[in-house]
Amino acid sequence: MFTGIITDIGTIRSREDRGDTRLVIATAHDTATIDLGASIACSGACLTVVDKGRDADGDWFAVDASAETLARTAPGMWDAGRRLNIERALKVGDELGGHIVTGHVDAVGRIVAVEPVGDSVKLTVEAPAALAPHIAPKGSITLDGVSLTVNEVTDQPDGSAHFTLNIIPHTQAMTTLDEAAAGRPVNLEIDILARYLARMQARAA
Repeated sequence: MFTGIITDIGTIRSREDRGDTRLVIATAHDTATIDLGASIACSGACLTVVDKGRDADGDWFAVDASAETLARTAPGMWDAGRRLNIERALKVGDELGGHIVTGHVDAVGRIVAVEPVGDSVKLTVEAPAALAPHIAPKGSITLDGVSLTVNEVTDQPDGSAHFTLNIIPHTQAMTTLDEAAAGRPVNLEIDILARYLARMQARAA
């Protein structure tokens, strides 16, 4: 379980494609405090630490991403050199500063527009039709692992939805959202409450 409050920006040191894809990720976290088998959210995808260490270049941990993970997350995000939003799993007693995040990517969205507004940036993001009914103004959504508040939602003729987010300078500095650009694919996770509500409505229909 996570909160969507990013604690580090990691960088993929290497990628090895075999049965699964082994990723070695550089981190500012002290890996001596990370257990093997621990869950770490990497740009919104919950992955399991399978190796870790420290060398001349600093701390690193390794994860195995399955074909399912690669298929359901943003294209290109697992390439060597890519920066990732890192969040360690929530501990009992930690401050819940964002919202409840599971680390299960619901769909890949697309940034439609990036517009400076004062010192902040307004992002317009397209969500696919399957997710559109579960995104609401002033509700929570996770974008590449970052907990954000939806400002406005505009339904599109094809069933998809465009929604806007305000990215303040602190969020830009502490996450990979400083790289936001029109056309960039992003991982989306809807609010867990919306997910359960949709399931209950489907069962009642």
